[in-house]
Amino acid sequence: MNTLPEDQLSVGMIIPNTQAEGPGKRFALWVQGCPMRCAGCCNPEYLEFTQNNIQSVDDVFAQVQKSHQEHQIEGVTFLGGEPFSHAQPLAALAKRVQDIGLTVMIFTGYSLKSLKRSEKPGVAQLLATTDLLVDGPFIQSRLDKERRWIGSTNQTPYDLTGAYKELVDNWDTSPETLEIRIVNGKLVVNGSPFLIDKLGRKQHI
Repeated sequence: MNTLPEDQLSVGMIIPNTQAEGPGKRFALWVQGCPMRCAGCCNPEYLEFTQNNIQSVDDVFAQVQKSHQEHQIEGVTFLGGEPFSHAQPLAALAKRVQDIGLTVMIFTGYSLKSLKRSEKPGVAQLLATTDLLVDGPFIQSRLDKERRWIGSTNQTPYDLTGAYKELVDNWDTSPETLEIRIVNGKLVVNGSPFLIDKLGRKQHI
């Protein structure tokens, strides 16, 4: 479990400007730590609740602002790991993101129904500051190769604020995106896990 103070995040990776993790240009944040163990998880390096890269909400928000200024992003995407295991700091960050006119997208292994019933700190607040939610565990036997950004057919997108009603009503089925970068001397690949597997699994997110 996440045991950090409410204003700190255990960060797996940040990509300030991506078009592979949701609609438009987005700032993507992978949190470190997930209680689930979905077979075939495409981000196994972010399952353990380690504290190797701790950043404050203030510091991450400053990075979001910089990305907004430099790349004209339309929103932020939280992935993992499991974002709702880091609900309190992410809720604070999401509120500030929305306050500057950006949207918040979250990929979670929990169902929306279970999140609405949850009494864990920060969960209700994070849901209240989420525009676009994709819920459900990844099921390897139910790969979804039709809908962009979605891993398995059991997962469902929800427009929680009206910001993405058109997208949810007619989900994007354009080809998946794969992005390749060199970050601090390491090869980093993000986007479709189907395309990543064709490259061979180096360091990816």
